[in-house]
Amino acid sequence: MTAARAQGPAPLRGRLRQAVPAARLTSWRAGGPVERVYQPADLDDLVAFLRALPPEEPLHWIGLGSNLLVRDGGLRGTAILLHGGLGRIEPLGETGMRAEAGAACARLARASARRGLAGLEFMAGIPGTVGGALAMNAGAFGGETWRHVRRVWTVDRSGTVRERTPADYEVGYRSVRGPAGEWFVAAAFALERAAGDGLARIRALLARRSATQPTGQPSCGSVFRNPPGDHAGRLIEAAGLKGARRGGAVVSDRHANFIVNTGGATAADIEALIRHVQETVERVHGVRLEPEVRIVGEPAGDREA
Repeated sequence: MTAARAQGPAPLRGRLRQAVPAARLTSWRAGGPVERVYQPADLDDLVAFLRALPPEEPLHWIGLGSNLLVRDGGLRGTAILLHGGLGRIEPLGETGMRAEAGAACARLARASARRGLAGLEFMAGIPGTVGGALAMNAGAFGGETWRHVRRVWTVDRSGTVRERTPADYEVGYRSVRGPAGEWFVAAAFALERAAGDGLARIRALLARRSATQPTGQPSCGSVFRNPPGDHAGRLIEAAGLKGARRGGAVVSDRHANFIVNTGGATAADIEALIRHVQETVERVHGVRLEPEVRIVGEPAGDREA
C-alpha cells in the first residue's frame, strides 16, 4: 500500500511512514522494520484511513510499544499508532474521566488525581497507553484497568465506531475477550472522590517502582504473567536466573520478571532468553510461565527479498 493508495475521497491528515525500525517504536529498543506505520490525526482520520485500507492488508495496533517484541525480520503490513492523534483526556460528570486510547496511562493517572479523583493512581506505573491497558486489563500495585471501566468505544476494520459496556467483554487477569475485529479507541472511567492527596500517592508509587524495578533500562515491563497463587519474579529468582544472559538481553538483577536490553540486544536474543526462563522455571518448579508480552513478526532471514 502506498501513501496515495491510502488516501480516500479527502486527503488523510495523519502521518504515513515506510520501513520504520521497531527499535524506534518499542520500549525494548530492538526488532526489525515495520513495513508501514500510520499515525492518525484524530478519530475521524483513523476512520477514513481504515475505510481506504485494502482488505488484504495485515493490520497491527501498537501503543507505546511497552508490551511488544517485533522479531528481527520485521513486521509486514500496517501498524497503527494512536498516541499523539488520539490522546485526549477530559472530565466526565462529577467523578468520571474519558480518555482516548492513545493517551498515556500515566497522564490519565495524573489528570484524575488533579481533579481530586481516586482509583487510577496505579496507572502511573503502567508504561503504556489506555488502549493497551484496555486490551490486556493492565494492572499495577494491586489495581486493574477494567475495575473502573463503564463504557468503551471501538472501531472495526470498516471504520465503524461502536459504544460498548463491560457486559460485552470477558475480563480476567491480564486478559480481555470481546467482539472480534474491534479495537479500542476510547473509554469512560467511573471513579471516587479522593480522601487525600492523589498526586502524593502517585509519587509514592513511582518511588516504590523505581526502587524495585529497572526503570532506567530498556525493557517491556513484566515479561510473564503471575501464575495463580505465586509471583513470576519469585519463581525466576528462585531458579537462579537473575543475571542470565543471551547476547545483550539480561534478566534484571533488580527484578527477575524484567528482561532488559543492556545494549545491542536483538529481538532473537530477547526471545531466546524468554524461552530459557520458561524452560528453566518449568524444570525447577514445574510451572510453565506464560508471557504477557506479545511477540510478532518474522525471524531474521525469513523475509523474501
